[in-house]
Amino acid sequence: MELEVYNIQGTKTERKVTLEDAIYGIEPNDHAIYLDVKQYMANKRQGTHSSKEKSQLTRSTRKIKKQKGTGGARAGSMKNPLFRGGARVFGPHPRDYNFKLNKKLKKLARISALSYKAKESNITIVEDFNFETPKTKNFVELLKSFQLQDQKTLLVVPNHDTNVFLSLRNLKKVRIIEASDLNTYEILDANKLLVMESSVKEIEMINKN
Repeated sequence: MELEVYNIQGTKTERKVTLEDAIYGIEPNDHAIYLDVKQYMANKRQGTHSSKEKSQLTRSTRKIKKQKGTGGARAGSMKNPLFRGGARVFGPHPRDYNFKLNKKLKKLARISALSYKAKESNITIVEDFNFETPKTKNFVELLKSFQLQDQKTLLVVPNHDTNVFLSLRNLKKVRIIEASDLNTYEILDANKLLVMESSVKEIEMINKN
């Protein structure tokens, strides 16, 4: 698959980039994608939720009312889960939600997501660029050149560029990621992938190993 390379003004250059079919042209594996996205979201959970059970509460152990003659059920402690301020039955406790996936499965999920984007023509190759100073206006003009100002866009860069990062961090619908950190969730979460020309080789390297 060949894609045109655009400049930051949104016009075609004379160069083309060849995307490998082994990465951008496979039959996507939906189950692999499901597992990888599930792991990504599970790993982001803090797991700090907690509630107190009966043995962890400090409340009076005095019997609150007589056993019989009240017309209601027996009650022997204010720790009872039925009372306000009482314990919770089988409540949540801090835990780690992380789980492991094989590298080959994660790779399959990642190239499946890239194949979906390629089939939908949602990958645009832009020549390498940088800004002299951090300025959001510069990046907004770039988005307008590609008519992406109203779409969720993921910019894939070969390495960290502070000025580019600072220029887009205030834009709600735009995210930036280094090619080496590219993951299934970020690919699928974006409507369009804006890939710097040098990032293409980086993506090929991480998906070949």
